[in-house]
Amino acid sequence: MINYMMNKKSFWLIVLFALLMSNRQYANARQSNTPKKPNIIFILTDDLGYGDLGVFYQQRRAKANNKSEPWMFTPNLDRLAAEGAQFTHQYSAAPVCAPSRASLMLGQSQGHANVRDNQFDKALEDNYTMACVLRQAGYATAIVGKWGLQGAKKWEKDGDSWPAHPLNRGFDYFFGYMRHSDGHEHYPKEGLYRESKEVWDGRKNITDQLDKCYTADLWTAAAKKWIIEHERHAGDQPFFLYLAYDTPHAVLELPTQAYPKGGGLNGGLQWIGEPGHMINTASGTPDSWTHPDYAQAVYDDDHDPATPGVAWPRVYQRYATAVRRVDSGVGDIMTLLKDLQLDSNTLIVFTSDNGPSIESYLPKNYAPNHPTFFNSFGPFDGIKRDSWEGGVRMPSIIRWPEQIAQGKVVTMPSTLYDWLPTFTEAAGLPAPARVDGVSLLPVLTGKGKQQESLVYSEYYEGGTTPSFKEFDPQHRNRRRNQMQLIRMGNYVGVRYDIQSADDDFELYDVVNDPQQTKNLAVGGHMADLQGQMKEKVLQVRRPDTAARRPYDDALVPAIDKQQAAPGLAWKAYTNTAPWISQVSNLFVTAKGEAANLDAGLTAGKELIVLEGYLKIPTDGTYHFYLDSPGKSILRLHQALLIDEDYGYKSGDVRQASVRLKAGLHPFTYYYQPTAGTGTGIHWQWEGPHIAKQDIPAEVFYH
Repeated sequence: MINYMMNKKSFWLIVLFALLMSNRQYANARQSNTPKKPNIIFILTDDLGYGDLGVFYQQRRAKANNKSEPWMFTPNLDRLAAEGAQFTHQYSAAPVCAPSRASLMLGQSQGHANVRDNQFDKALEDNYTMACVLRQAGYATAIVGKWGLQGAKKWEKDGDSWPAHPLNRGFDYFFGYMRHSDGHEHYPKEGLYRESKEVWDGRKNITDQLDKCYTADLWTAAAKKWIIEHERHAGDQPFFLYLAYDTPHAVLELPTQAYPKGGGLNGGLQWIGEPGHMINTASGTPDSWTHPDYAQAVYDDDHDPATPGVAWPRVYQRYATAVRRVDSGVGDIMTLLKDLQLDSNTLIVFTSDNGPSIESYLPKNYAPNHPTFFNSFGPFDGIKRDSWEGGVRMPSIIRWPEQIAQGKVVTMPSTLYDWLPTFTEAAGLPAPARVDGVSLLPVLTGKGKQQESLVYSEYYEGGTTPSFKEFDPQHRNRRRNQMQLIRMGNYVGVRYDIQSADDDFELYDVVNDPQQTKNLAVGGHMADLQGQMKEKVLQVRRPDTAARRPYDDALVPAIDKQQAAPGLAWKAYTNTAPWISQVSNLFVTAKGEAANLDAGLTAGKELIVLEGYLKIPTDGTYHFYLDSPGKSILRLHQALLIDEDYGYKSGDVRQASVRLKAGLHPFTYYYQPTAGTGTGIHWQWEGPHIAKQDIPAEVFYH
């Protein structure tokens, strides 16, 4: 009996030990299998100015303690910046919402993105998007908030009528506003501003369940809910969350109540999920709560310290509260990441789509919301719809504790469409070759060689720059119309009311003259830089018939190259991505020279990149035709001339027309063989005195 009991006891000890070891092995296996790829959260605000954040500008006003210049507080965003990096010279892709967001999603400048100017609700191109590439890199992908790139305006029908629904552009999950104009209203059901709007959960309209839901709160709660559920059901999979707030844009409605105490898993905003009470702030009175820091705030309205201060105008109490609400939401999400132990390996980016706004259509309760009260444009001139720095310089913060040192300040110029290649590299893959952006990881982490970012923008808008006394006199009431911006080093070239490609750029050293008060081009100075910019802006873009420009028909300049050898140079790369990739970080497996594109280099499995110059015999319009047995990309200068990658079927002929000056034009041709394909690339041209034919080898140089 004693032996039996001892054996039984030993048996259970062995079982217990085995269970403990099994659990330990499982935990170790789970830990070893945990992806090293970071989770990525991209937070985009709507019409938030560079000067609206404490760390970028408001702290400067507070320190000056000038009672005639009030200030706001953004404590959570300031902490985010202190724990990560600030980009103080990052630009939006355009000075207004739709084109800026399209460039973000496509990784392309406004010289290539298919949504330009004020093409709100136009369908985002069906191609590689930020969500698409990250999903193919193994990420779960979600968007919460404002989209506005859905396509067909069949608003009376259901979500399936939108060809560019987020679920059709790489996202696994969508919760938010589909249409651009819905983002003008921050209570979707009550319609305090105009009329009720529509919030979609995937392809289902759930607006009737959203009583008293202030959208900044709704998006924050939905984002937290999605993160928690993802970690509960698929915690080993990295995630990408695009959180697109529709505030502080347009109508400045107030929340129903104070931000709930705490944050994260057990505090802050919480998803209740009950129709009529969907989140824990869906009670009380809509449009009623002002942040106490601003409710009783006073300022020196007459610039006389001897007279009593007066209360802030109501509209600015509203604006400051809206900005603070976003700040609180970001803090809540940061707490959640710590609660879930995701904090150290989550890459967070916070920025805005364009500069601060004045909207003519607002009712009296919300106007005039002039950004001069807080100088939301910061130390710059210009607002939303301007190509001055105030319209396009964005407050950008990046935090990734495992890779980015705290308190880092990056002054290198960069742009919104750099984030797609940045995230792709963080996910362990090269970016598609069709994108214009570059990865910013080297400058953020101090590892690798940083490529120069192409900061380029073009935009059309009627009207004028406001005549704010804070702006330099030469910028006040400046007629906008066709505008263009390019940055080279410390210098920004800006053109307003463009009439032709020959118009001069105004040239500003924005490092030493951020307000752009001294036009360095006056009197014909800096002629070399002027010429470089005029050439560059024609070499980095392609015309779009839906957004015509005065310089669309200008001849693209050749380069000044005195010597070049016949033929082309080629390199082979190991490419593990499912797309034709940028090659800056790929391994070169072979290299050599070739007479033309189809010189027996296409039979393998590797990515082949040929570089060289195309000698154009005479000025004029040239038509190019390309068909490949595999997939290919053709860039002329930095312009994307022909794209045969996403959705390309072997043997299809794609073509492009471009006006070129006589001389040498650099090109890069990417070719990726696909299964079952052989050789036989056909690149033909047609032009002045040239019938359609294969491009002869004698016009190729390197």
